[in-house]
Amino acid sequence: MTQATSPLPPPDPHEDHVAAARARVPRRHGLGDDFFMVQPTRRAELPDPEPLLVNLARCILEVLAGARDLDQLSRWVTDEVYASLLHRTILAERARRVKGHTPLRPALSVLSTHVYEPRDGVVEGTVIVRNPARVRAVAIRLEGLDRRWRASAVGVL
Repeated sequence: MTQATSPLPPPDPHEDHVAAARARVPRRHGLGDDFFMVQPTRRAELPDPEPLLVNLARCILEVLAGARDLDQLSRWVTDEVYASLLHRTILAERARRVKGHTPLRPALSVLSTHVYEPRDGVVEGTVIVRNPARVRAVAIRLEGLDRRWRASAVGVL
């Protein structure tokens, strides 16, 4: 006797776990996959942005100086800002290599911080920072995303 073969492959035991996990995922008002996208957060649900602006400005200048790894900032910046900082970091590293300079941690002091809130959940700030060689301004736009601040734009002058 010959056995009849099934036209369907045998069920994957992993699929049962996947289906069960999907069934447990909460849905909000029928939004479907939008639930997993980045969600804006209201200002009232976010902490004071000024300490983050100051620390982020210091860290950005340390990254550009080669004294801090850019990956340490990845949690606090969007993908576009990360890519922009990566490009500037590569250029700064090349310039240091050509000049024969070694990366040193800059001695930074914050002179002033200006914060402006153009709308709910968005903060634009400017941090004026001095190191022994020069004074720089770091402009940062923070957006409340997934219940925390993330830098969506950074400019270093």
